[in-house]
Amino acid sequence: MNAKSFFTHPLGIVAGSVGATLLWGSAYPTLKSSYEELGIDGTDWFEQLLFAGYRFTLAGLLIFLFMIAIKEPLKFRSGSTRAVLTLALVQTVLQYMFFYTGLSHSSGVFGAVISGTITFFSIIFVHFADPTDRINRRKAGGLLLGLAGLLLLAIPKGVELGWHNAFGQGELLLLGAALFAGYGNLLSKRSVSKFPVAYVNGYQMVIGGLALILIGGIAEGFAPFQWTTKAIVLLFYSALISSAGFVLWNYVMKYNSVGSTASFLFLTPVFGVIMSALFLREEVGIAVIASLTAVCCGIVLVNRKAKKEKEQLAAKSATVR
Repeated sequence: MNAKSFFTHPLGIVAGSVGATLLWGSAYPTLKSSYEELGIDGTDWFEQLLFAGYRFTLAGLLIFLFMIAIKEPLKFRSGSTRAVLTLALVQTVLQYMFFYTGLSHSSGVFGAVISGTITFFSIIFVHFADPTDRINRRKAGGLLLGLAGLLLLAIPKGVELGWHNAFGQGELLLLGAALFAGYGNLLSKRSVSKFPVAYVNGYQMVIGGLALILIGGIAEGFAPFQWTTKAIVLLFYSALISSAGFVLWNYVMKYNSVGSTASFLFLTPVFGVIMSALFLREEVGIAVIASLTAVCCGIVLVNRKAKKEKEQLAAKSATVR
């Protein structure tokens, strides 16, 4: 079974999408633990960017090792410069500059909830960019269910802190990160349609990671951290989150429409809250269970093909044969 046949099969789509979002969800407790171990304060913006630079550069190098293992050439391909540089700027540098800054000024729960808006930005961007992948009633219904699930996650904190104090500078920055991530999904879809998935992700992460290292290093020095064994393990795992997560996700997007696959991104904040509870001992209540139920229903609705669509696909398949 080749990559295309696997990632176009329903089980392959679910496996790739859930695998990617599970990895990304684990980033929340991993980053919090990394900051604690390295002594990075919530206001140490340049140290956060430096750590992010280490993470993404290492992630890109791990992807290069994967390319060597599958005997895919590392040589920089002609015509890919603009695509790779644009993706590095949008999906690595800008997204994570906004993300790390916003997360330091926002609660973890609200950060997780807002990250779910990546789905909306992805589908909105592709709605205007691809006439074959428009928002219909079924997708709109699934998105609303997913949004309801994310809002359920925020209710406990909203009640505790007061909704009038819930959204401020940090939340706006996180929305900016989600905006860049959504646009990055569209750019990734276009890039991996022309070049290999691992190639695009490897080079954009190395270039974006080095840019973040340069920004953070000039301000704070390039080696301000005291590295313990635990900190090194956390760094390698955070790099694995990015490398494996983005490769899996972009394989799914390469062979499927953004409009149908983007709904799986709702699982990222749900996994983030669940794993924060498991590894950071944060409380999980009925809101998380209700959220997961709504999110899963939204994913099913977005990906369920209507009877008319199934008949058209069957007819087309019969004609091709």
